[in-house]
Amino acid sequence: MLSSIARNLGRASQRNFSTTPQVTAAKKLFVRDALNAAIDEEMERDERVFIIGEEVAHYDGAYKVTRGLWKKYGEKRVIDTPIAEMGFTGMAVGAAFAGLRPICEFMTMNFAMQSIDQIINSAAKTFYMSAGTVNVPIVFRGPNGAAAGVAAQHSQCYGAWYSHCPGMKVIVPYDSEDAKGLLKAAIRDPDPVVSLENEMLYGVAFPVSDEVLDKDFILPIGKAKIMRPGKHVTLVAHSYAVQTALDAANELSSKGIEAEVINLRSLRPLDTETIFKSVQKTNHLVTIEQGWPQCGIGSEICGRIMEHETFYHLDAPVWRVTGADIPMPYTKSLEAAALPQVHDVIHAVNKVLGVK
Repeated sequence: MLSSIARNLGRASQRNFSTTPQVTAAKKLFVRDALNAAIDEEMERDERVFIIGEEVAHYDGAYKVTRGLWKKYGEKRVIDTPIAEMGFTGMAVGAAFAGLRPICEFMTMNFAMQSIDQIINSAAKTFYMSAGTVNVPIVFRGPNGAAAGVAAQHSQCYGAWYSHCPGMKVIVPYDSEDAKGLLKAAIRDPDPVVSLENEMLYGVAFPVSDEVLDKDFILPIGKAKIMRPGKHVTLVAHSYAVQTALDAANELSSKGIEAEVINLRSLRPLDTETIFKSVQKTNHLVTIEQGWPQCGIGSEICGRIMEHETFYHLDAPVWRVTGADIPMPYTKSLEAAALPQVHDVIHAVNKVLGVK
């Protein structure tokens, strides 16, 4: 079953970029435009904010997230770099040490592995190692997880990887509200923040309120959102997997099963309080993620449940729905088989509820 948003994803994967901000009369905002607005508003608000990365300036960004910013703010604040991730990441971290507020964009978070030493050893650990005397206000951002037809070296989800590391926060926006509010919070944060976005969602327009469009709109990092209330089972997801959970919940509802869907929004800190309260109500839990199963976000949630009194509210074991434990295949049919689908979630829910 495909929702209207899911049908848009094919168009998003073609990277069909327009040249003007895409806000419709129905107050819908594309995710890439929400990110663009967040960066623009924060650069206007604080002259210490700048963005650096490959093709962010003259080309308006590989995904058009930085469209128009070079013309507005100039080459000193919107900086194109060579294909040298470790080098420009190091420059950005050094600038943060000096009191600036860099946004370091990677063309894909897979390529950020070239600069993992700068991200973890230099950025994430410095506040602790300096006994709290050196803040590192930097945002590392870019597309994360599976796209479409780009195979193993462009499709890894780094949610579990980065959330494992103390010293920084990890945000995982799903819709346009998440994208704008979380990125603005990340830019203002005194510590390193990793923003793991999804390329397949950049070209999707989500309904937004007047509040979201306001320049003062901001979301707290570390607070999940209940996307759909329910009473029979809790579905916890992040990023693109939120859509999978919502589509599954719609189909389950037609069969009399009401699923509560939680959009995590951030992985570090993890909003366990919202998860605990939901599970204490529904007594069942299914986690959904596109990342690999071993040491994944679902595994962490299972561990937190086991260590909390919420464990005694479970009427069945927690079920994890994850990506397949393999590098991402290139072939379209195998790519779909390697990622969680709606029928996988429905199967998991039927198992935990004991539905035949």
